[in-house]
Amino acid sequence: MQTSIDKGRATRSARRSAPFKPSSILVPAVLFVFAIYFLLPCYWLVVSATKSTPDFFSTFGLWFAPHFNFFTNVQNLLTYNGGLYTTWLWNSFFYASVSAVLGTLFSSMAGYALTKFVFPGRNLIFSLILGAVLVPAPALVLPLYLLMSGVHLTDTIWAIILPSIVNPFGVYLARIYAEASVPDTLLDASRVDGAGEFRIFFTIVMRILSPALVTIFLFQFVAVWTNFFLQYVMVSNPALYPVTVGLQTWNTTYTSGGAGGVQFVYSLILTGALLSIVPLVIGFLLLQRYWRNGLTLGSLAN
Repeated sequence: MQTSIDKGRATRSARRSAPFKPSSILVPAVLFVFAIYFLLPCYWLVVSATKSTPDFFSTFGLWFAPHFNFFTNVQNLLTYNGGLYTTWLWNSFFYASVSAVLGTLFSSMAGYALTKFVFPGRNLIFSLILGAVLVPAPALVLPLYLLMSGVHLTDTIWAIILPSIVNPFGVYLARIYAEASVPDTLLDASRVDGAGEFRIFFTIVMRILSPALVTIFLFQFVAVWTNFFLQYVMVSNPALYPVTVGLQTWNTTYTSGGAGGVQFVYSLILTGALLSIVPLVIGFLLLQRYWRNGLTLGSLAN
């Protein structure tokens, strides 16, 4: 017991005698500034969604109004235009979920094949995939629109889902994870036992890659949910709009419609934007354990 007390005193004495380093204050200060920079818009959105229309334009933007009006705003949002916002929210969830599931499946299959199978042109294909990661997504919107228009798929759900399931970054992540976590001896043993390649992948490899699959799924889900330009170009039917495009159409439609209309719809847009991030927060909270494990696993690749 006395030895532990002496060690504790020695540790505190060493800390007091340690020389002062400016980085011990500078680094936390910089991180704090960046945290405020990223969190301030979210805080402003939360505060703004609790205000009524007059309070929003007459009170300080970074503090709450005397009257808490959040639930009234939500009620107006869900009933406005016949409840069109709920349709947009469901569309976003459908597009993001289907695209993320299919994109994760195809990315994992491609990454696994590029790692565990030797065939001519494998390195060239992977180099092209890496090059596709560097291409900005908005640069592909016009070619994709022309392609979908040529096969008469514009203004349909397929115009959003089909381009969204292609995920070069997901293939890259899947290849890294498969190379780090799937041993060749396990695959050879499965083949000796008579298992086919598809059975090996779906019953063995996918279970081993589950943290990686969750990571790819989250990245793809968020990318599709927050996408605006592709979805804005592909669909023109309001019943097919995702929430991002729908809120923007409200903003542009009522900008020249008079001050009262603008203010009313503007409060709905803010409340709708706040509600639209709730599924993303819930998804990250539920899957963060697998997501962190997936990132750690990928760091072990050579």
